[in-house]
Amino acid sequence: MARAGLTVERVTVAGADLADEVGLGQVTMSQVARRLGVRDASLYTHVRSLKDLHGRIALLAADEKSIQIAEATSGRAGKDALVAFANAWRAYAHRYPGRYLATQTPIQIAPELAAQAPGPRRAVALTYRMLRGYGLAEPDLTDAVRLLRSTFHGFVALEAAGGFTHERSPQQSWVRTLDALHALLEHWPAATEGHSS
Repeated sequence: MARAGLTVERVTVAGADLADEVGLGQVTMSQVARRLGVRDASLYTHVRSLKDLHGRIALLAADEKSIQIAEATSGRAGKDALVAFANAWRAYAHRYPGRYLATQTPIQIAPELAAQAPGPRRAVALTYRMLRGYGLAEPDLTDAVRLLRSTFHGFVALEAAGGFTHERSPQQSWVRTLDALHALLEHWPAATEGHSS
């Protein structure tokens, strides 16, 4: 029976699958329980609350996404690594929209749970490693990470919301966006002395 086989992993995956189908914000514990064929109360043996479930979905998604990016960028450098990284990011967002949103939404995650999760750390390491191929060092590395995250997330969020209605396809713009990012990373501007915001 479903109840006998219930685990925190099964609850998390069921919640993640539901998030992909109906949207992260629409997931409820009752819906997850129905999907698993159990009573609502049975879930609380494995997750403390809906917030806890959201945090676990975010960590699951971070792990899945970072694995896909690692596989895509393995053995690549420079523009090849950038394009593979970006395409893996976008593909994950397209395939798993609810999971993806969980990785981009501020969610309070229990410190002991976050400490055991490799996904977020792997994602940071992959991004910094790819950018070091462009010869960047701190503080430029952090600025470049923020630029890439803003660009990738902004693009896929607008795309998911139907924000690109021009006759030119989003794919054509995506390719040119990556060309432009590569050119910028290769010619990263020097910091201006004394400039602050």
